[in-house]
Amino acid sequence: MSRIGKLPIPLASGVEIKVSDKNLVTVKGPKGELTQQVDQDMQISVEDGVLTINRPTDQKRHRAMHGLYRSLLNNMVIGVHEGYKIELQLIGVGYRAANTGQLLELQLGYSHPIMFYIPDEVKVTTEMTKGQPPAIILESTDKQLIGQIAAKIRAFRKPEPYKGKGILFKGEEIRRKAGKTAGK
Repeated sequence: MSRIGKLPIPLASGVEIKVSDKNLVTVKGPKGELTQQVDQDMQISVEDGVLTINRPTDQKRHRAMHGLYRSLLNNMVIGVHEGYKIELQLIGVGYRAANTGQLLELQLGYSHPIMFYIPDEVKVTTEMTKGQPPAIILESTDKQLIGQIAAKIRAFRKPEPYKGKGILFKGEEIRRKAGKTAGK
């Protein structure tokens, strides 16, 4: 039995789950609504405020799907109840971030500004506080989407190990390298 797959998912108050006959799971909560198509072989049951997922056999494919879909559904339940938040920091001289609605404008030391459109499901805010590096704050109910958006923003200027400049997740530590020393 999958250690992750066999864990029950407790449903918080205000979270409703609907499972259609084609294993389309809809999770509705105070922060929003998410849907996920689950493999036809998996059996989903909701009893007494607890969601459980069972697999029919011990085939390798069923074992893999068991843990996967349990994690996806758990992330959906947490997302519609609490939501997810990712903070990115821009470390570097002259690095700036500003947003107008869903359009994020980044100044990252290139000769041009980078314009990046954030999907409507993700709420974006930028902070420019004196004495602190500029910050980009992403909030959403969908963990997959917010992680993908954060990874794309980070890819514009990955942190480098010599000076420590780039876009970092808040609280991330970079392993620093020593530069070359003069020979002779």
